[in-house]
Amino acid sequence: MATFVLVPGADGRAWTWHRLVPELRARGHEAVTLDLPQDGADLDAYADAIVAACGDIDRRARPLVLVALSLAGFSAPLACERLRADRLVLLNAMVPLPGETAGEWWDHTGQQAAREAYAREEGRDTAFDVRVDFFHDVPREITEEAMNSGLSGGAPEPVFSQPWPLTAWPDVPTRFLQGAQDRFFPLEFQRRLGRERIGVDVEELPGGHLLALSRPRELAEALVRDV
Repeated sequence: MATFVLVPGADGRAWTWHRLVPELRARGHEAVTLDLPQDGADLDAYADAIVAACGDIDRRARPLVLVALSLAGFSAPLACERLRADRLVLLNAMVPLPGETAGEWWDHTGQQAAREAYAREEGRDTAFDVRVDFFHDVPREITEEAMNSGLSGGAPEPVFSQPWPLTAWPDVPTRFLQGAQDRFFPLEFQRRLGRERIGVDVEELPGGHLLALSRPRELAEALVRDV
């Protein structure tokens, strides 16, 4: 059994995980969620918040697994050494290089071109739309709850401007779970980044960018595998 520390993406809200947590607990595991700080917070502040959320965890009882959704690929790795994490799981995540900012990542990786190419392949408009790109496979009632409950416009500016401070990927076993129908970070785009940047192959799951909301059962099964 393990403790999963669930780090949200740019929206920064623990709410992201509310459908996944009961699935993990039903399988005998524990889950820790957190709201990320706002008001000028940077990557270091995000890492501090992740560590603080784990303050009461008994490390002797269960292995600790950090799960990083999307933008959390920049912050969760910073907490691995401080928490002595047993595993890091990237979930439809951004994969940074040393010294790269999250703001630079988009052009460096070619994300926009990949997203637009996938949209054309599916016969969709290439203009970004949060409902179409993020919530296309999320149940309607959950989508409306997200839209009506203060969906964030994104992380604070310093999160995007602070260079990623690690000199190398943390020395912790890393898995990369990726939604096969992710319209924001398409599957083949993520396959390339995983191999080129950290030498990890993605594990394909059905669904889009917000698997914790659209397919919590399938995501829980994937997360608890091999722990």
